[in-house]
Amino acid sequence: MTLWKTALSTALVAACALAASARAQETAPPAAASITVTNPAPTAASAAAAVAASGTSAPASPLAPQGVVNWTLEVDRDGQKIDSFEGSTTVGQARTDTHHKVVTHNVGCKDQPAGSIDLQRTITVSPLQANASAAILAIDAQETLENPVAPKTTDGCKLPPQPRQVSASHPGLNVPAGQWVTWTIVDHDPKLVYRVRANLAPPAAGP
Repeated sequence: MTLWKTALSTALVAACALAASARAQETAPPAAASITVTNPAPTAASAAAAVAASGTSAPASPLAPQGVVNWTLEVDRDGQKIDSFEGSTTVGQARTDTHHKVVTHNVGCKDQPAGSIDLQRTITVSPLQANASAAILAIDAQETLENPVAPKTTDGCKLPPQPRQVSASHPGLNVPAGQWVTWTIVDHDPKLVYRVRANLAPPAAGP
């Protein structure tokens, strides 16, 4: 009889423990899932909202994409100025100018004039950004050059210099206001250098 009571008591204790464990599992919060969150890059709207919430003003863009840029481009050949371009161009637009220089050379042993050659130079300037401190210009150039030394025939008679085509492109030349910036197009025979100056034009006076 004592053995039966002991077994019954043990069974009741085990049943109570199982019931308590089941109730604990029902009320316990589920395990949190592992989630990796990647913060997206702030958009202009979210940045503006954050600035407004903080009560501070947003920093000004270093080079605002607006306004008109006054620019000058000089062409130096072997250290001497041979040509110049200038204009006033709105940021985001482009201006193209072509200069012509027709040359004729005396050739042959009798120095007879040969056919003329048109040495064209085409410059396209496009201001990308500008403010009071600097301007960024995209520049494309097409040059027709002559070699500095004219060839000769085997018996010493003159031949006309051979022209050659040169193309150059700069995606964004940084020009500080009031300063000249140089860009070398050809290193030698001849050495061709562009000198560029630019500044943001003052706003037009209202009526």
